[in-house]
Amino acid sequence: MFNIANANLGTPFVPGSLEPGIQSRDLLAQFSVTEGWSGDLSSGSISLGEWGAALHGLPSRECGLLSLMRCYDTRDHRRIIELFEQAATSPSSFCFSTTIATKAGQRQPLFCMGESSGHDRKYAGRIIGLFIFPRFKLDAGAKVAGPGKRVAPI
Repeated sequence: MFNIANANLGTPFVPGSLEPGIQSRDLLAQFSVTEGWSGDLSSGSISLGEWGAALHGLPSRECGLLSLMRCYDTRDHRRIIELFEQAATSPSSFCFSTTIATKAGQRQPLFCMGESSGHDRKYAGRIIGLFIFPRFKLDAGAKVAGPGKRVAPI
């Protein structure tokens, strides 16, 4: 389900940031950019925030699943489509990780969580979710390990 990336961080963490008492929200903001997204299951339209659209390389904040996934690691496509199909047919929660291939030749790790609901109503339902973009990119040759594989710690 999750890929593990081994990266050299270009910017060290803020001194003292891992000390007791720091708020979880502050740590999350230090390590990542987070942004919500939503999907309308009756139309298949996915609504992204400004960061989500930009980091996915999309010209608009509205897109379909295939447009969203075009920059994802192709090895992850089948499983991500399966997760969205399940979410579209019955209320469910899901999460996945992948990498986004950027035009600059780097790869941006991505974590995604979502939940579908509203299948019993007049409309087809809705998905709400959260993207988490870690604050580092991987070089094109960086190693990423999938399930059951090990990579040296960061």
